[in-house]
Amino acid sequence: MKNAQHQVIVLVGAGSIGKAIARKVAAGRKLLITNLTQQETDAAVKELEEAGFDVEGMPCDLSKCADIQAVAARAQELGQVVNVICAGGVSPSQAPIPTILAVDLYGTSVLLEEFGRIIGPGGAGLVVSSQSGHRLPALTPEENRLLATTPAEELLSLDMLQPEAIGTTLHAYQYAKRTNVLRVASEACRWGERGARVNSVSPGIIMTPLAHDEITGPRGEGYRTMLEKMPARRAGTVDDIAELAGFLLSDRASFITGTDILADGGCTAAYWYGNLQYLQEGWSES
Repeated sequence: MKNAQHQVIVLVGAGSIGKAIARKVAAGRKLLITNLTQQETDAAVKELEEAGFDVEGMPCDLSKCADIQAVAARAQELGQVVNVICAGGVSPSQAPIPTILAVDLYGTSVLLEEFGRIIGPGGAGLVVSSQSGHRLPALTPEENRLLATTPAEELLSLDMLQPEAIGTTLHAYQYAKRTNVLRVASEACRWGERGARVNSVSPGIIMTPLAHDEITGPRGEGYRTMLEKMPARRAGTVDDIAELAGFLLSDRASFITGTDILADGGCTAAYWYGNLQYLQEGWSES
């Protein structure tokens, strides 16, 4: 039964970054979290319950519209949705082109549409995108418009998003993350009609288990060199992103909507204009 007194936080993708954000904003509220499998979801629920949060979970495949709709329906049963955090996704080294586009591009777009219909007045949403979206060369105004405004169910039919046009998993990931930012800008107009906001953050190299594996793996030397040369001279932490996300989801950011904040320690600045320009030659970082 719906409890009108409950303020509900929804976290889709309860990985390291997602859980860090939830810890910032979910105290005293009802937290609904998802992961791809029931086992992963149960583990995240247990972790957050033991940390003192009022939390329940359900599995969700971000590439499936019906799964996202089920999460939205359950959130409404629990109370008024005040925050939505989309932190789910796959990396270029984890999945083929169609999966990257289905999860990171299509799934995030569906989530923004579905929760834009139910977000409560004064609520706020956040999409965790990536610095990779800022590495994609500039698109034409028409390409931007298509990625920003095409209904989610039609997105994957666009000529520019066909696997043969995309070419590589890294390029697919860059397109997905650029689309995240464009969809947030477009959806902010619709969310504003409900008195709500939505933004995105684009993290750089953040020390999660996956990033640790990359830095200590076969391509580790390239990553370590990049960290040494970028302006911040270090990797980010999940708490770096959670601090920023907590601000954007709070009333302190009430005049900020439809925008993306790049939080990468200056890595993208060095990629375009500094001592990391060699990455433009095709080194496949994500």
